Amino acid sequence: MALANAQLNLNKAYNDFWNNRRHFGKPRFKSKKTGHCSYSTNNQKGSVRLDGNKVKLPKVGWVKLCRHRPLMENSTIKTVTISRTPTGKYYISILVEYENQILPIIPKNFLGLDFAMHGLYVASDEDDADYPNFLRKAEKRLAKAQRKLSKRQKGSHNRDKQRLRVAKFHEKIANQRHDFLHKKPATW
Repeated sequence: MALANAQLNLNKAYNDFWNNRRHFGKPRFKSKKTGHCSYSTNNQKGSVRLDGNKVKLPKVGWVKLCRHRPLMENSTIKTVTISRTPTGKYYISILVEYENQILPIIPKNFLGLDFAMHGLYVASDEDDADYPNFLRKAEKRLAKAQRKLSKRQKGSHNRDKQRLRVAKFHEKIANQRHDFLHKKPATW
């Protein structure tokens, strides 16, 4: 099913290109330079299933899994996307379908947010977000690591090791940002 999904994505890209050329550009191959690789596969007749801390994937077999959260009961797996980050970590995203009872929510408190250049946002009930500029704090170390990478000989093992160090720096900064954004709403 992974090849069929790739074919469907290609057909959709060409249809979008021919039908609306102003908005959609010509389809391109995935770049080898980005370092982010992924593929999707569909669940057909139980080809993808979970069993404890393992997941069964077509053509791959059983793979160990560290689950972020349990799946809802009586849910059916529709699509699985496996992706690899530039640092070599693998993630699996599972799309499921289930019946959900949506309960009405009556808001008690209201909050006004406005964009701010200096600190992410300004809220109506507090001064500002106190955004710690993670990239600004890591800029010098990151610049030094990237200078080292640019001086390495292409195709060498030392370049690969330095590329991994730079990718880990970027991943750490991204994780710090995500962590801050996920923890901030808990204080509202």
